[in-house]
Amino acid sequence: MACMKLGSKTDAFQRKGQAWFCTTGLPSDIVVEVEEMTFHLHKFPLLSRSGVMEKLIAEASEGEDGCVIKLTDIPGGAKTFELVAKFCYGVKLELTAANVVYLRCAGEHLEMTEDYGEGNLISQTEVFLNQVVLRSWKDSLKALQTCDDVLSYAEELKITKRCIDSLAVKACTDPNLFGWPVVEHVGPLQSPGGSILWNGISTGARPKHSSADWWYDDASSLSLPLYKRLISAMESQGVKQEIIAGSLTYYAKKYLPGLNRRQSSTESSNRLAPVGLGSSLSEEDQKLLLEEIDHLLPMQKGLVPTKFLFGLLKTALILRASPSCISDLEKRIGMQLDQATLEDLLMPNFSYSMETLYNVDCVQRILEYFLAMDQGTGGESPCSIDDEQLMGSPSLTPITMVAKLIDGYLAEVAPDVNLKLPKFQALAAAVPEYARPLDDGLYRAIDIYLKSHPWLGESDREQLCRLMDCQKLSLEACTHAAQNERLPLRIIVQVLFFEQLQLRTSIAGCFLVSDNLDGGSRQLRSGMVGTNEGGGWATAVRENQVLKVGMDSMRVRVSELEKECSNMRQEIEKLGRSKGSSTWGNVSKKFGFKLKSQMCSAQEGSVSNQNKINGKALKDDKAKENHGKHKKNLSIDE
Repeated sequence: MACMKLGSKTDAFQRKGQAWFCTTGLPSDIVVEVEEMTFHLHKFPLLSRSGVMEKLIAEASEGEDGCVIKLTDIPGGAKTFELVAKFCYGVKLELTAANVVYLRCAGEHLEMTEDYGEGNLISQTEVFLNQVVLRSWKDSLKALQTCDDVLSYAEELKITKRCIDSLAVKACTDPNLFGWPVVEHVGPLQSPGGSILWNGISTGARPKHSSADWWYDDASSLSLPLYKRLISAMESQGVKQEIIAGSLTYYAKKYLPGLNRRQSSTESSNRLAPVGLGSSLSEEDQKLLLEEIDHLLPMQKGLVPTKFLFGLLKTALILRASPSCISDLEKRIGMQLDQATLEDLLMPNFSYSMETLYNVDCVQRILEYFLAMDQGTGGESPCSIDDEQLMGSPSLTPITMVAKLIDGYLAEVAPDVNLKLPKFQALAAAVPEYARPLDDGLYRAIDIYLKSHPWLGESDREQLCRLMDCQKLSLEACTHAAQNERLPLRIIVQVLFFEQLQLRTSIAGCFLVSDNLDGGSRQLRSGMVGTNEGGGWATAVRENQVLKVGMDSMRVRVSELEKECSNMRQEIEKLGRSKGSSTWGNVSKKFGFKLKSQMCSAQEGSVSNQNKINGKALKDDKAKENHGKHKKNLSIDE
């Protein structure tokens, strides 16, 4: 640390308990009381350097103990006045970044101007500030830290502003260009060529250059009011927003203990790890700090890690921060919800009511902010994404990622017996239908909710199951749902119907692939028999066999489903006869079957041979039915 020595005399002061004595050989003729310390001094050295002391000595009356003066508001207190007294006596005084602000303010308070001697305290401290302290990052930082104790004087003399401006300019400049001492300890010795020395021998290794976050730790040592002013000054100097956001993140993690508990080991190893304070802040101070951090953070997507924002939100909920602060944090998270993880969303409910285990309302609001932003920025809609793209690329857009995240969250909160059905439905229905390529995740969440809430009535179960689209279930999910006793009968019938359609479509596609493979096999036999008899032909045969095995298994499954549908149809017809006349067509309307014409046309267009077989089977069924009716009529006529 830079320093300057003032005066030439040796130290002629001695301390005895709470009193200082000047040992010049002459008895003291004035006593100066500062706080709990008394100084036994002489009038002439003081009044010859200070205008205030001159006035006080002239106004003071002589008592039994001589002239006594009380200084109650001197900047820096007794410790600073000790240095001022030594300066008045010409004792060697060492100016440093740690004491120059106190001495400058004390000199101003005591009117130690050039009118009371050339090279007085004000002028010498000003020179040291401008020529030494403000040219160094470390000294400017130290001087700024001392301004907290004498803030009113430092503000009046513009010392605080000068230190902040000096730091702001240096923060947006590469310190390697000027060789500023960034760290306190001395680094490894370097050769004239710049390589690191070991025992005086050049190792050839180059010292590491500092990154853009080299000043984070230094700035975090400032108090919150000074840190806020430093950040504002850096923004005006053009420091990038991502660097500002990184500093705010570092500052928050240092002073908010709850954030460090949520910091992952990978994050702490990749970034500068803030050191916790020896004495933590009170809850009220932590709440004030959190609200200020939220106010200072740039409102821009991607500048701050989503995990950190969730940590701030959880801490804000615990500390009962202001509603505006909580709302701002929810909006920030909503802007980048597609970058969140399921662990982030699982926020415990810190309310006194403890209605639910997790804070579902908060997640609902975050999702609404995300959807509003997605629509406002022209997010993908059903018109811009066709079904094939959605089915083929589940993570095509951020909204599909959020839909998958919300489905996973629903599955996690579903076992909570206190989670009411309307709240579960509202969160599930908030995700647009086009955002889910498949409804498997939603089906899983609904199944878990039904399992954990067995007391739900049939109407509530049907209402809940209407959230999912049976046509968007995979074959595996359809198979599970068809055997799920917790689902209402109406939903099971729909699942069986659409599962049969999917299987028929898959078999038709396999027939098409098989025909192509057969054609390829014939080409292979005719054209490549002489050149490559082993590799290509054997591979084609194996693939053909695998496809045929798959088709056989699907045929078996289709026949089983047809039998189940037939049995169910008979049971429904029996129920219909007891209540009145009903047909299978009415049943299909009752159970809400919705068959897309494009699916049927696609199936017919892809495999015409399969359609012909199906058509022939239908004709045979009609012929048998007509024959049965004819026999029945004959029996009636007889």
